[in-house]
Amino acid sequence: MALVHHPVYDKHHKVVATALTNLDLHDIARSSRTYGVESYFIVHPVAAQRELAQRIAGHWTGEEGAQKNDFRRQAIDLLQVVPDLAAAVDTLTARHGRRPILVATAARDGGNPVSFQHVAGLTLVQPALLVLGTGWGLTEEVLAGCDLRLPPIRGVTDYNHLSVRSACAIILDRLYGDRED
Repeated sequence: MALVHHPVYDKHHKVVATALTNLDLHDIARSSRTYGVESYFIVHPVAAQRELAQRIAGHWTGEEGAQKNDFRRQAIDLLQVVPDLAAAVDTLTARHGRRPILVATAARDGGNPVSFQHVAGLTLVQPALLVLGTGWGLTEEVLAGCDLRLPPIRGVTDYNHLSVRSACAIILDRLYGDRED
């Protein structure tokens, strides 16, 4: 799992770096842990934002935080902070001996999306990195650099502006959730 803070769009379709949020850090780590994700990367080019993520994570992985809430520590243990998406790819490539498949997510239509079931099957046999964007989504360049793209999450109305942490939880459930008939 990679949460990309740059390059992403703002609401005016300008390329920006978004600020780290404590909720995204914690909630996506918790969803990742629940669904068996191996690593959760915070991708941010700004050193001060990476340091903030490390400081937050350090609190929960340290003795005091672990004593307060060991469940949170277990989730935050998945966290790795990197300056760009290439660093996350390099980390996984070194760990697995081959480059992961990059799977983009977006709330907007476009590309040639593949099914959640297809991606879930691929991840059983090869490493993959699910790429989520903050702000108003990943830039076209990031999307084009990914190998696959999942379809947008659609609800029952035309409103389509979920928080990234909510979208992440839905995506992970669609990929790996229990499917009782």
